[in-house]
Amino acid sequence: MPYELDNRLVIGVASSAVFDLSESDAVFRREGEEQYRKYQEENLENPLPKGIAYPFIKRLLALNDLSPSLSDPLVEVVLLSRNDPDTGLRVMKTIEHYNLGMTRAIFMQGRSPYDYIPALNIALFLSGNKPDVDAAIGLGHPAGLVLDSKFDDDENDKTLRIAFDFDGVLAGDESESVMQTSGLTAFHEHEVRNVMQAHNPGPLKEFLVRISKIQSIEELHKKSNPEYKNRIRISIVTARNAPSHERALKTLKSWRVMANDAFFLGGIEKGRVLGILKPHIFFDDQPGHLKSASTVAPSVHIPFGITNQPTGAPNT
Repeated sequence: MPYELDNRLVIGVASSAVFDLSESDAVFRREGEEQYRKYQEENLENPLPKGIAYPFIKRLLALNDLSPSLSDPLVEVVLLSRNDPDTGLRVMKTIEHYNLGMTRAIFMQGRSPYDYIPALNIALFLSGNKPDVDAAIGLGHPAGLVLDSKFDDDENDKTLRIAFDFDGVLAGDESESVMQTSGLTAFHEHEVRNVMQAHNPGPLKEFLVRISKIQSIEELHKKSNPEYKNRIRISIVTARNAPSHERALKTLKSWRVMANDAFFLGGIEKGRVLGILKPHIFFDDQPGHLKSASTVAPSVHIPFGITNQPTGAPNT
């Protein structure tokens, strides 16, 4: 029987998201593809260093111990690589070295594999390649650019903390468009007027829904294992504030998801909160917010919506 992906949380990752490829990329840029091939072959048994998204991916895959069967994992992480199979072999050996539990991969020499996101039921594609992420978002796929960020991989910390901005990430950018074109007062008026109307989904809505399903599995597991401590913690960190907070919360409820924490900051710098929250990954659509966030937490830019258009300006 075929291996089904429909009922799993499937993540697609480029090797540039999970591992530090700076040294390998420097060889490619400086000496060309032939020397790059030689370099990778000579270093085949030398594992690549951990990259920005490594702590997130490791903890995500660790949740598979909640499944009653190893052959039926809750989470599947697929490597999507621009390498050819030969030069990508070092990445696969690195995955094995770190015992990451990633066994499936697509290698496409010199081309981005983002076209395969729908076929693999991928709810999130992470890459360090900006053109690939921009193109994926342009096609309506859930993609994020992993930024150069501070990250911590405390082996004793089993919790997986995921933080999201709201508009342009979980929700669409219709309300953000009001903010950009008409200002803050009009934005609040729009949100109060439409408080009972759920937002249209944004790029990462499906990812949130699927991770929330695993939270429900944690709760069931806890009933028969009272000593179990929940590992997933979801936080909303948004520049919204009252009275626009209510529509955001009602939207999450309509999607049958619930955040563990919500920070309605009303323009307070997000890095101040994220430095204490210490998420293993933070998603935001606005480069202005990510500038401070990336100094304290692994940060991912979602290049979606009006604030990522040439006329858009970072705000909420």
